[in-house]
Amino acid sequence: MTKFIFVTGGVVSSLGKGITAASLAAVLEARGLKVTMTKMDPYINVDPGTMSPFQHGEVFVTEDGAETDLDLGYYERFLRHSKMSKVNNFTSGRVYQTVLAKERRGDYLGGTVQVIPHITDEIKSRVKASGKGFDIAIIEIGGTVGDIESLPFMEAVRQLQVELGHDNAMLMHLTLLPYIKSASELKTKPTQHSVKELLSIGIQPDILVCRTEHDVDADTKRKIALFTNVPERAVVVCKDARSIYEIPRTFYEQNLDDLVCERFGFDVPEADLSDWDKVIEGLMSAEGEIVVAMVGKYVELPDAYKSVNEALLHAGIHNRTKVKIHYIDAEKLETQANLMDELKSCDAVLVPGGFGERGTVGKMMAIKYARENNKPYLGICLGMQLAVIEFARNVLGLSANSTEFDRKASEPIIGLITEWFDEKGELQIRSDDSDLGGTMRLGAQEAELVLGSKLAKIYGTRNITERHRHRYEMNNRYIESLEAAGMKISGYSARQHLVEAVEIDDHPWFVAVQYHPEFTSSPRGGHPLFNSFIKAAIDLK
Repeated sequence: MTKFIFVTGGVVSSLGKGITAASLAAVLEARGLKVTMTKMDPYINVDPGTMSPFQHGEVFVTEDGAETDLDLGYYERFLRHSKMSKVNNFTSGRVYQTVLAKERRGDYLGGTVQVIPHITDEIKSRVKASGKGFDIAIIEIGGTVGDIESLPFMEAVRQLQVELGHDNAMLMHLTLLPYIKSASELKTKPTQHSVKELLSIGIQPDILVCRTEHDVDADTKRKIALFTNVPERAVVVCKDARSIYEIPRTFYEQNLDDLVCERFGFDVPEADLSDWDKVIEGLMSAEGEIVVAMVGKYVELPDAYKSVNEALLHAGIHNRTKVKIHYIDAEKLETQANLMDELKSCDAVLVPGGFGERGTVGKMMAIKYARENNKPYLGICLGMQLAVIEFARNVLGLSANSTEFDRKASEPIIGLITEWFDEKGELQIRSDDSDLGGTMRLGAQEAELVLGSKLAKIYGTRNITERHRHRYEMNNRYIESLEAAGMKISGYSARQHLVEAVEIDDHPWFVAVQYHPEFTSSPRGGHPLFNSFIKAAIDLK
């Protein structure tokens, strides 16, 4: 039977519940247990797919194509053997949508539909389904205890703890221990009140994880334990770390995994955290520094590019080099000359994914500079499409554009895709700016890399699987012209023969891909594409 650990947060938001939960999962996995994780979000949106990055940060895409909360990216980066899927993230909006659909079908036989039991039953059903087949499922509840929108989730957790029983469910609560400088002491009262809030809805935490900037002495831990009815050994201190990847060992050294295994009756070996030690050793022994210019339109909120940021960090670990990201606002780059000077001072250029026309001129300015000045360039998703448009305009002399930006483009080198079969039964693909029903390519898809291409050498294979999140594609009608001018197609989708990657032969390192390699990067090994990108920046510096 699957054991469940529910993770809640109190006092303030942004304490790091996702990283805390993922770190515990990493230690438990290191003991040989099969672990999965789920994020329950209390907002009414059905999923984060249409939410502004400024409000929600990155949308993380799973292998099966679910658009999910960015915390699922942390889950996958910390877990070696588990991949997230559509069952591992759901929102209040999704729950209500499902319940209302059942009501419309008459599934409730005309009964009054209420938060209890209908909404809470749907939540419980989804929680149980997400843990099926695993030893432990760690369930993170978004928001802060006391938020009105999270109450149905809290009630569902209360019911599940009763239904599953003491030996099959436990709750870990994350709180803040603020330091009052004028008094020169940590304050425990916010934690006490946060636990009191939990108790008021019938939930007693089994473990307290206390975030703090300072050391916590034994007397403070005893005080917290006394006033929250939590055993002293279950009061775990999570002091600000040099890196989030140190936290698994922090929890291991405080025997947090032992508490869990004893509660659930697991007789498993000690955790082997040697791989995490290697990550930290690689991070802390970095020699030199590489500055990557990230040219985007959401740079005011770095969380909008969380997975890209982490993938660059992982590549730095792999190359034992500190990678510093210099964010450049693509829209401001179009008019502010000083930003171009900042771009020129960087060692490499990266243009990440995005949607819409805003900032595209600035992004193409950055791409043109990297192309003409032999700066390593990595384009991701829109970063590939704009690389193709920039090359077609400035090398081929075409009035190239994307139908995303101009529905009546005379040279639609990027557009929505319409498929049809010709008289021989062969699949044909054309770009069609009148096709308003173009569907988004989402999730893991296979690609075939071109023999002898730089990309094939980087991966060490010709067959790869990477995750996608885009609607517009490169128009295959322009392939011959582009290749004749020096931009080579280095990868095609296995099923539809759509362009997956381009590179420039006479450039030291210019690679752009339609997919999102950042979603599969790991701190333990990085990602081949990011690793090669940073190595090129080091070699050319």
